[in-house]
Amino acid sequence: MAGPEGRPPWAASGSRAIGVVRQVMATTRGRAIAAAAALVLIAGALQLGGTRALPRAVDPVASASSAAAAAEPSIRPVPGHEVYGFIPYWEIDGTIAAHVASMDVTTIGLFSVTHGSKGRLATTQSGYRRITGPIGRRIIADAHAHHRRVEIAYSSFGVDKNRTLFESDAVQGAVIQALVDLRREAHADGIAVDVEEVDNADIPAYGAFVERLRTALRDDDAAATVTATTTAGPQGAALAVAANLAGADRIFLMGYDYRTGGSEPGASAPLDRTDGDMRTLRWSLDLYAGAGIPSTRLLLGLPLYGMAWPVDSPEVGAPATGKGAVWVPRRNIATLHDRTVATTVDPVEQVGFLATGSGSSWTAVYYDTPSTLSAKLAVANDRGLAGAGLWAVGYDRGLPGYARAVAAFHAGATTSGSGSGSPSVSAPGGAP
Repeated sequence: MAGPEGRPPWAASGSRAIGVVRQVMATTRGRAIAAAAALVLIAGALQLGGTRALPRAVDPVASASSAAAAAEPSIRPVPGHEVYGFIPYWEIDGTIAAHVASMDVTTIGLFSVTHGSKGRLATTQSGYRRITGPIGRRIIADAHAHHRRVEIAYSSFGVDKNRTLFESDAVQGAVIQALVDLRREAHADGIAVDVEEVDNADIPAYGAFVERLRTALRDDDAAATVTATTTAGPQGAALAVAANLAGADRIFLMGYDYRTGGSEPGASAPLDRTDGDMRTLRWSLDLYAGAGIPSTRLLLGLPLYGMAWPVDSPEVGAPATGKGAVWVPRRNIATLHDRTVATTVDPVEQVGFLATGSGSSWTAVYYDTPSTLSAKLAVANDRGLAGAGLWAVGYDRGLPGYARAVAAFHAGATTSGSGSGSPSVSAPGGAP
């Protein structure tokens, strides 16, 4: 769900977005969803073309077919301060279960399983094996003992793979049946759908897939849920429209990757920008609101990882001299506890910053501290969202400050998310 390469995968130009609208409208499948998605892509095109203000908000749900709009979400758990934490399979190890138990999350997403060419689940891949193995099953049992929900994430990445999926009813049927069976056998509560890199002409088919999956899950268990994870730009909002019309119980807005390894340094999830680019968490939330995504279904996904770039000086905003890479806090605890390395906070982007090195060879790290994470959680609170999400639980191991920030949000003890005022200086986990 997060990667360091190039520009954000959802960062389309205005002209490309206009072309995408024509593709979406040309399809004969799901015209109601296509029309709603087109409105979102037009809004994105206008913004990326230089118009910062969103056009007057439209309600694509109301303008779409009443049959699609009639699906009601399962209200589980109660909207307001939900915390949805994804655990990627590479974090499923001997200490993760105890760590998850210490995190005040309401829903756990085990990431992920995928399918092969004929729609069967790829049971030899690491994700499937770890989720269905003893540690994955312990996580599920522990979650239920603490009255938490668990969803198993299904992922499908790549335009070609997704085109093959959406063009074949047989492949979709096999995937859906396999997911229904896996949820039941693993005693999970639902499925999270993470489909990325989709041809815009396939957005209606994506919505139909989500609806078909949700129907099959609920036929098997009336309490089963579906969460759709969607990216932060115009196409992500269009996919969110499709998932919303399909009755997805939650939409997980992936509020990260605004900067990647190929971009200039800065926050992966900026509240505002110092470089003049309009693409921020606020921009994405405005885009989703303008698309008619109900706040009571929306989760603001936030990163528990940072990005590191080589630079030639230790100042905030120093340009990159090479490619950046993902920076995981738990793998850098020694740096975070090093008294000679100071973490400061950029009050505009709301991101922690530190630099290591000497002379003309430095590494600049931009990552969320517990305090900057809290500022972004407060935005979810201020916007009246269903809650927030984390990518990914486990990246914060050994740094309890993150767990305290999450617990405060879940308890409703957040402060204003304006991001204004004096910058605070905070190291994770109370580190000096």
